[in-house]
Amino acid sequence: MNRPKPLEAVLMATPDDTEAQFYESLQRADLDRLMAVWADEEDVACVHPGGPRLVGTHAIRTAFEELFGQGHIDTRPAQVRRMTLGNTAVHHVLEEVRVNTADGPRSGYVLSTNVYLKTPLGWRMIVHHASPGTPRELQELTESTTTLH
Repeated sequence: MNRPKPLEAVLMATPDDTEAQFYESLQRADLDRLMAVWADEEDVACVHPGGPRLVGTHAIRTAFEELFGQGHIDTRPAQVRRMTLGNTAVHHVLEEVRVNTADGPRSGYVLSTNVYLKTPLGWRMIVHHASPGTPRELQELTESTTTLH
């Protein structure tokens, strides 16, 4: 019989492993597995689209527990840009979010930044910051402009 590994035995050897577990946990509404992704640091932070900054694992757990009370979150990375420097990795993610509506299934997009830290237990999330996107996939702008903001 195949039993799932205990959460503490799940090695997230790369930032991509951690990110995969994060999105799988959202799709399964698996709060314990989702919280295993987070570093055990008091300043970890999470911002949901249009929401306040949640600081600390207790605040993050409470918010996801509330969200999962409404069901799973059908979201997955559609595009990822990655940067790694030493023990820190930053992923800029275009997330596709699927919801069922009265008119049938719909997709929208969320822009997220996920920051990971390499710890003795493997790579762990320290920041997830999600901003509202659009109903359609965004086109990436890569040309330089002369305006800073």
